[in-house]
Amino acid sequence: MTASLRLVFLGTPEFAVPALRALAVTRHPVVGVVSQPDRPRGRGRVVEPTPVVAAARELGLPLLKPEKIGDESALAWLRGLRPDLGIVVAFGQFIPKSARELPPLGMINAHASLLPRWRGAAPIEWALDSGDSKTGISVMRVVKEMDAGDVCLTRELAIGAEETAGELSARLSALAGPALVEAVERIASGGARFEPQDPARVTLAPKLDRAWARLDFAQPAERVLRRVRAATPRPGVDLELVTARKRLSVLRARIGASHSGVTPGTFRAEGGKLAVACADRWLDLVEVRLAGKRALSAEELLRGFRVADGERAESV
Repeated sequence: MTASLRLVFLGTPEFAVPALRALAVTRHPVVGVVSQPDRPRGRGRVVEPTPVVAAARELGLPLLKPEKIGDESALAWLRGLRPDLGIVVAFGQFIPKSARELPPLGMINAHASLLPRWRGAAPIEWALDSGDSKTGISVMRVVKEMDAGDVCLTRELAIGAEETAGELSARLSALAGPALVEAVERIASGGARFEPQDPARVTLAPKLDRAWARLDFAQPAERVLRRVRAATPRPGVDLELVTARKRLSVLRARIGASHSGVTPGTFRAEGGKLAVACADRWLDLVEVRLAGKRALSAEELLRGFRVADGERAESV
């Protein structure tokens, strides 16, 4: 068996935790973990550690939370670990040359797309919004340009017909761990082959904002549904009921029956079902939440909340 590699892990959100746990039980020791500093989180804005920090503490791993990974104090800490290889999963900071080339074998990253498709901060959401039938994990070298490094391994999975970004993210997160474990083993044995990405096939997945989640009901229902799935749970899809002046978050929807001549954005509530008209069909709202309330099925909502005939929806 080839010699083991000393690994340093860089990651921040819950998406990165399964990969850290998978690597921590291999023959290659994780000698240190780097994550973002503690920050205010949630509605209460309570200062909390990142999910990766919490996992590293549970695993008893040395931990660093720098404001910038390229600061001299952070680089000195990394040098003291004597890592052979860096592993990056959704770290959230630019990694300068001084850090990414500090391990003799450089750094590799598990990215949630089939590169070169969907380089950037929101590959899962853009894949869903574009109607892709498949996605996956790409393990690549970390280079200066975002997600542009040579790829040594990919793992594909099919996208479910009604899958939301949150659900797809969980499946990709689970896939990243085994993919990285295999990539590290290939590198350790000298059998890893890194192939350059085809620049002609590059698509970009920039960070999303609230405006991106606004729906245009003048579009076909299939197109509107893709945006709902892609924006769930974040940034989230909110509708304003114009007459009732109530805000409704859409958590799950599906394409309903066709209609003729209904003004896009009009609500229909009947038979325990709540729907909003798109250009060609109704969009059935399967699971929703009134502002400040718990999630409910449309049937549960309509038992205690009346939607007036002709009520209009505005996406906010």
